[in-house]
Amino acid sequence: MASISSDDPYGSGSRGTDRVGAAASVVAAPAPVALVPARESQWIKPALLAVLLLTAFLDLWSLTASGYANTYYTAAAQAASQDWRALFFGSLDAGNFITIDKPPLSIWAMGISVRLLGLSSFAILLPQALMGVASVGVLFAAVRRSFGGAAGVLAALVMALTPVAVLIFRFNNPDALLTMLLVLAAWALLRSLEDTRLRWVVLAAVLVGLAFTTKYLQAYLVLPAFALTYLLTAAGGWRHRLIGLLAAAVSVFLASAWWVGIVEALPLGSRPWIGGSTDGGALDVLFGYDGFGRIFGEGLRPGGPGAPSGLPGPGFGFGGTPGLLRLFNDRWGGQVAWLLPFAGISLAAGLWVRRRAPRTDAARAGYLLWGLWAIVHVLVFSLMTGIVHTYYAVAIAPAIAALVGAGTIEMWRWRTRSVVGGVVLAAAVLLTAAWSAVLLDRTSDFLPGLGLAIVALGAAVTVVLAIPSRLLSGRVAALGLSGALLVLVAGPTAYALETVSRGYGGGDPSAGPSAGFDFGAFGGGGRGGFGGLGGGGTGAPGGGPGGLSTPGTIGSGDPAEDALIAYLLENRGGATWIVATSGSMSAANIQLAAGQPVMAMGGFTGGDPTPTREQLQALIHAGKLRFVMLGGGGFGGVFGGSTVGRERDAWVTSSCTRVESVAAGGGPFGAALYDCVGQTPAPNGKPVVSMTGYPA
Repeated sequence: MASISSDDPYGSGSRGTDRVGAAASVVAAPAPVALVPARESQWIKPALLAVLLLTAFLDLWSLTASGYANTYYTAAAQAASQDWRALFFGSLDAGNFITIDKPPLSIWAMGISVRLLGLSSFAILLPQALMGVASVGVLFAAVRRSFGGAAGVLAALVMALTPVAVLIFRFNNPDALLTMLLVLAAWALLRSLEDTRLRWVVLAAVLVGLAFTTKYLQAYLVLPAFALTYLLTAAGGWRHRLIGLLAAAVSVFLASAWWVGIVEALPLGSRPWIGGSTDGGALDVLFGYDGFGRIFGEGLRPGGPGAPSGLPGPGFGFGGTPGLLRLFNDRWGGQVAWLLPFAGISLAAGLWVRRRAPRTDAARAGYLLWGLWAIVHVLVFSLMTGIVHTYYAVAIAPAIAALVGAGTIEMWRWRTRSVVGGVVLAAAVLLTAAWSAVLLDRTSDFLPGLGLAIVALGAAVTVVLAIPSRLLSGRVAALGLSGALLVLVAGPTAYALETVSRGYGGGDPSAGPSAGFDFGAFGGGGRGGFGGLGGGGTGAPGGGPGGLSTPGTIGSGDPAEDALIAYLLENRGGATWIVATSGSMSAANIQLAAGQPVMAMGGFTGGDPTPTREQLQALIHAGKLRFVMLGGGGFGGVFGGSTVGRERDAWVTSSCTRVESVAAGGGPFGAALYDCVGQTPAPNGKPVVSMTGYPA
């Protein structure tokens, strides 16, 4: 086998800019061996193109099967397309009453898409699909810098076929943009290691800051890996590296803080309430409900009660019991853990093989970066006791894919020098085959026999890989390697294709066939409807979002629901919001059907302390709101909401007129509609309070 070609400039483990390190690595580092005798450039580019086309197929094929997917974010994108202030703040409604419970960057992408293409399932989901293709392409470029083109192609393939990645890049949760930005940041960081100029490490920091503006503190889980990799392996002396870290820290802070700073600087009267907060501000969400509350445990809503009796405990049933093996359980395993054991072996083997390489060795830097990325994410997701969803695992997918790509090539080359390398690679493949069979057995009705076939192939491949390379012909060895790659991707591919064939909705989608506990009220696939908790798509190919027959049109296809929307529109007068509902799920679905702002009282969970009874009275008295719908929608109707919400709702039921003919209790929404116009704005003779803290 020939040595690595010019298309793999870092195969020797050194960087071109560090000439001393490069010379040393030729002696100290193991001599690389190419995967094929021909130059890599003859097959790397076509292989990469094939992987990108595969990614595009997985992410774009039958994309609209999920309808509006997560209608919570779709409604915010609709509002962003109607009002620039709503786009900037990430408001759920164009009236700018309340925002989503995340920072707004992902809403910007969808909102701009809707402005350009009009409101439709395709316009909502297209940005995420394109982010998926971009993430796979950038991951190839990042892995290639450290490990060469062959490892880059394999990493890209693994990323493309990871079930949770296929799911999220076909869905409209913020995790798609988060993942793309973090992969871009890793690529920039790897460039910074070989360039003594600070621009690349600053760019990496800025990209992490933008990821923060997508999903707050989750973006920072990569920072330990980034900081240690730069500090230990970047070119230049200690002083230069410390200066680089300082510049990166300042850049991360500025890129993260600008939006939060603007929000906090503006009085509440000139901006919407920040969803998920107890005081209307972004800092409260950042350090509470969407920050440390997720890690250390917190009830479903800030300041509210914990999980009700009869429901799961820590993690609220979404991710299973916290513990070191959580990512291997029924809920996480099929999403991302197929190759997690192989990635761990790859990391250990790579660090061992590169143990005598120079400090600036590119391959060892790559192992540090992706290994620490994976370890930190696995530990946090495994041990966090707050609300955690299995789709968060998409953030681990790039690290696992990079380690699998790098480790496969590293162990293959190690095998040509030592029988130990072949044994380690064979053991890793056999373990992966056995683990794939375990995962497939959890959904025994899905492709029965596939697990057994993977184990059989894995056993045969193990024998070939364990035989010393000098005793095998090149053709037999190549067949063994091809079989090993098939063992690695067979299970994830099956789950990925199953994911493409289905539509998803709601706030907790899961890739592949169902396995284990499924909290249907929050999960995907079911028809959310206006009063449903799911708030998602129909789950059937070609179906409309959340029960809406045609995306972007007024009307749901249900006569009773259409009657409600028509009634609200015909009788709104000059009101800003056509109706106020309990929680965001009903609000989002009605807003998408009607095309007009709907007020989500209490935000996503129904538990945000807004509006108060007095504030609702003031809005009604000012003519900004006429109708209020209570019950049947959002989490507030299930979990009781907040004390503020209960006082507000009590006033509505006692002082407003119930509309018996439209959406009455027990009707299509399981909710009651109230007409509050003409009612006493403040009972007991109390003066009407001013709406300080709310948009005029």
